[in-house]
Amino acid sequence: MTKSLFPILAAALLLSPSAHADSLPMPYDAPPSYKAECGSCHMAFQPGLLLAGDWRLVMAQLDKHYGDNAALDEKTRREIEDFLVRNAGTRSRYAGAGDPPRLTGTDRFRRKHDKLSAAVWRDQRVGTAANCVACHPGAEQGRYSERDLTVPGYAGHRGEHGHERRRHGHDDD
Repeated sequence: MTKSLFPILAAALLLSPSAHADSLPMPYDAPPSYKAECGSCHMAFQPGLLLAGDWRLVMAQLDKHYGDNAALDEKTRREIEDFLVRNAGTRSRYAGAGDPPRLTGTDRFRRKHDKLSAAVWRDQRVGTAANCVACHPGAEQGRYSERDLTVPGYAGHRGEHGHERRRHGHDDD
């Protein structure tokens, strides 16, 4: 009986959301305009990092996009918004993004980054909390694993290439 349960338990573990919590790849249907327009100023964030309503707010305020005018023609704006909303996050961990919505304002972001000091955010290699790739080198590919984490200026664990790493013990969800 034990041998017959093993394949079922293994499949359940592999298919569970927590098993892939640090993997958030860009959806296959990303329009070229998304990377071209949004990715020209910052990382083209995975749509699953915000809720649909938050993406609608972001796209409705492009003329005041966090201090910049990122206005688009209506066809492009609609194409990108439809993609973001269709692939948005659905779990409450992405709630609390604020107004205007910020990835760094979500409950999950705050919980996962709560032990970082203000000095990390001020480090010129980081610049802003929204600069995911400063600490998560695989962020553009949707990899946010703590195993790959490098935090500039953090007096923590050193990674395999001499980069400073940090483990804060949160379970990934």
